[in-house]
Amino acid sequence: MASVGLRSFAVVFPSLLSSSKSQFTSSFALSAGGHGSSRFSMSAEWMPGQPRPAHLDGTAPGDFGFDPLGFGVVPENLERYKESELYHCRWAMAAIPGMLIPEALGLGNWVKAQAWATVPGGQATYLGVPVPWGTLPTILIIEFLAISFVEHQRSMEKDIERKKYPGGAFDPLGFSKDPEKLKDYKVKEVKNGRLAMLAFVGICVQQSAYPGTGPLENLAAHLADPWHKNIGDVIIPRSLLP
Repeated sequence: MASVGLRSFAVVFPSLLSSSKSQFTSSFALSAGGHGSSRFSMSAEWMPGQPRPAHLDGTAPGDFGFDPLGFGVVPENLERYKESELYHCRWAMAAIPGMLIPEALGLGNWVKAQAWATVPGGQATYLGVPVPWGTLPTILIIEFLAISFVEHQRSMEKDIERKKYPGGAFDPLGFSKDPEKLKDYKVKEVKNGRLAMLAFVGICVQQSAYPGTGPLENLAAHLADPWHKNIGDVIIPRSLLP
């Protein structure tokens, strides 16, 4: 009975359901009796009350209808942006532990880790251990050759999905064996990746505000004096602070 009432209500008052003030945030297939059906696209999940862009159908992992500037209107661009976002997510998820763990172990922060590169003939170290062939020119050459090889191999793959989710050696634990679980893992990956990208930007901004400091050091300073060690300490002139 409730579903019949909802369908009747939607047929009589479609404008109310499609209003920008509507509290309904998903899409309902609403049928008018036995004479066909109509579909009301309610709103984008990221912004209730706003229409979902036509080019975002919700099938991509992490697609919540967010594209306020219309970057993905061109299908070719949209596919490229999906691919780029995923790779940036993975780099950010690797970067954040690399920034936090050494500082948590008392091995210095990420800002000072590359100070060796500014010293002529400086020797690179990792977790306090000297890196073999750890001079800046040698490391740059190794990175250039390694990344060039990987990018060339990736560009040879024409299947868009296999390019983003190659499986095989890149899935040693077999997460992709179950198609339903894989769909869930894809969403979790992009969600955590977006969070990691925001965290990376936040850490960089903190370091710019307090040069030479790491994120855990910033956090400890804030917890010790939250009223003074916060964003206001950066954007508000010190003469105005109590």
